[in-house]
Amino acid sequence: MADIKITETDIMGAERLMGLEYTARERAQMLDNLEGQIASAIARRAVDLPNTVPMASRFDPRLPGFVMPVQDGITPSRPDKPLPDSDEDIAFATLPELGAWIASGALTSRRLTAIYLDRIERLNPHLFCFATLTPDLALAEADAMDALTAQGKSLGPLHGIPYGLKDLFDTRGITTGWGAEPYRNRVPDSDARIVTLLRQAGAVLLGKTTVGALAYNDIWYGGVTRNPFNLDEGSSGSSAGSASATAAGLCGFAIGTETLGSITSPSQRCGTTGLRPTFGRISRAGGMALCWSLDKVGPICRGVEDTALVLAALNGADADDRCTIQAPFHFDATAGIDGLRIGYLPEAFGEGATDIDRAALAAAKDLGLEVVEVALPDLPYGALMNVVYAEAAAAFEHLTLSDVDDTLTWQDDGAWPNTFRKARFLSAVDHVQLDRLRYLVMQALDGLFLDIDVLIGPFMTGPMLIASNFTGHPCLHLRAGFDRLGTRSPASLGAGKLTTGEADSGGQTHRVPQGISLWGRLFDEGTILRLGLALEASLGVAAERPALPA
Repeated sequence: MADIKITETDIMGAERLMGLEYTARERAQMLDNLEGQIASAIARRAVDLPNTVPMASRFDPRLPGFVMPVQDGITPSRPDKPLPDSDEDIAFATLPELGAWIASGALTSRRLTAIYLDRIERLNPHLFCFATLTPDLALAEADAMDALTAQGKSLGPLHGIPYGLKDLFDTRGITTGWGAEPYRNRVPDSDARIVTLLRQAGAVLLGKTTVGALAYNDIWYGGVTRNPFNLDEGSSGSSAGSASATAAGLCGFAIGTETLGSITSPSQRCGTTGLRPTFGRISRAGGMALCWSLDKVGPICRGVEDTALVLAALNGADADDRCTIQAPFHFDATAGIDGLRIGYLPEAFGEGATDIDRAALAAAKDLGLEVVEVALPDLPYGALMNVVYAEAAAAFEHLTLSDVDDTLTWQDDGAWPNTFRKARFLSAVDHVQLDRLRYLVMQALDGLFLDIDVLIGPFMTGPMLIASNFTGHPCLHLRAGFDRLGTRSPASLGAGKLTTGEADSGGQTHRVPQGISLWGRLFDEGTILRLGLALEASLGVAAERPALPA
């Protein structure tokens, strides 16, 4: 394209792509200007921009007048349940239980690590949830924690507890392949910030859990990660392996990320408890960037309190992630929920809602809380999806321009290769206007939480999946019940939304988990966690395990 010659016919064709219409005179006037504009864009593309280079602009979820909470620190529960005889019962125990057994000497970190490694060896060929296993490292880290325990030292609630790390985060000397064929042999030479924090907290790294290629869906270069409750379907994504492994009792907890549903969607599918914290609370340094203004890190666990313990270990600003915000985190497992005001969008519990959804709302009312109908302004929330497409296309521009995107397994209309290509046909002016729309959405949710403490609803409540991800508000998704469904199809961002897929109306059905979401104020995860604890106890379905191959 050295000699760029633009014609008025070219401009007319571009107008149709952009939804515009100019006059013949206006087209003629643009000719010389457009050639220079294209030339400058081509010159910019010659500059190497690796994934580690951030955007100069930063998203801050706080509006003028925001007041940061001041309470800090966590008060965990003190379980006194005796150590079970069964390895499986130990594997599925909560983090407070595991921590208490390790602290008392009833359970060693090495034994717990060996239990999980054995389960991974046995079940990973069915689930495809671990991309890389690090047994020697895990046992060495477990032995180091046991040595500290023997000296009467503890690094905290996660001391000696094995975990799975989403394969988006760098681990020194260990393959970090981002689930995508072009990176499957990528071996970083340093650790991501959260890896360092978890090591300092005493957690033991079992290995890297699978991720849908480039943080989307459950299809990666090693296959399709499976839902432990129905091995015929995928686990959803993109934190596919983290949810699958946690639900199957292959780790104490796992780390996920969410740009637009990647913690909450696999938690909905696999029945795990996922916490998407406020944007900026946890460092993403050393993690693959998909969308700089949207990516968030959070825990995927089997219980509500577990997520609080993991969040406490990860919370904190980091100079290497310019979007992080120093904020306290307060959680008290013994505190009540008196006085909370719960809101819900009535349309979310109307047509399309399930009996499980309505039962969860009824359970909230039965807790004696004030539960009120709320509404959001009528805005084109779905239009914000174009920001996801553009940032992701920029993060992986070289794949598109070099045609290396053709090596990715998933090539459907809604998959990344096609999405990256189409993203280039929305103007910069439109993107500036989308950023202004985002501000209106921030005001809308800020106004919503002036009247309520928590919003409750199904995973796909109205615009909340999109809206709250763009505003940075936290979300807790927990298991609410079980339904009988056919195998569900993969999700698709290509249609402008993310879903957990449509169930096949014919054929065999499976008893699979369904969840409920709780959204809260910025940097107020403690409130949704307290309500989550109460709902978890009231609903009584968190402990059921999948029936897995022997």
